[in-house]
Amino acid sequence: MGYYPIFLKLDGVAALVVGGGRVAERKVETLIEYGASITIISSELTDKLNALVDNGSIFWIGKEFEDHHLDDATLVFAATDDSLLNHQVSQGAIKRGLLVNAVDQPADCSFIVPSIVRRKDLAIAISTSGKSPALAKAIRRQLESQFGKEYEPFLDLMGRLRKEVLLAGFSQEENSRIFNEIVDSDVLKAFAEDDRQRVETELRRILPPELKLKRLFSKERL
Repeated sequence: MGYYPIFLKLDGVAALVVGGGRVAERKVETLIEYGASITIISSELTDKLNALVDNGSIFWIGKEFEDHHLDDATLVFAATDDSLLNHQVSQGAIKRGLLVNAVDQPADCSFIVPSIVRRKDLAIAISTSGKSPALAKAIRRQLESQFGKEYEPFLDLMGRLRKEVLLAGFSQEENSRIFNEIVDSDVLKAFAEDDRQRVETELRRILPPELKLKRLFSKERL
């Protein structure tokens, strides 16, 4: 049976990372990016992890893993080079009903981490269900070249626009027309080319006149 794809909100979520090497470092960096509250257990830490402990970005709580370390965790990563220890961490987490990822040990995982293409609010997750992480990374590299930085301001705009359109009380048909026409228009291409005038021209063409552009964005935010 495959894995159910899901995006988790990690802001403030307690994540426990067991391990202090390069793999654990990569896990920690991603967790920080998504706002998790991270504790780490390892006898040794990379220089970068030590720096994160020193500046208070993560919390080091011991050298040796013990089951009670799982008590306050919601999300668990077993990221050591000791497969038996990773298995022990996994079993303890599963008994507590916690989500756990054991690096390179799919049988000990209740979830796997996909390869991610991220453009701020746009996140594309690629998974091979753990069968070929190398293929997932290769696909990610292909997608990175297809989805550029223009998606960041475009989605910022669409987020503000969605609020304004829904507040305006248009019919569902009109809402659908607006959103789909913008997605199918040259707005995204104009962002890619940094053509601010073209963005505004396209929006004026598509939006009902009662929706004022100044309420959607300022000149500086285009």
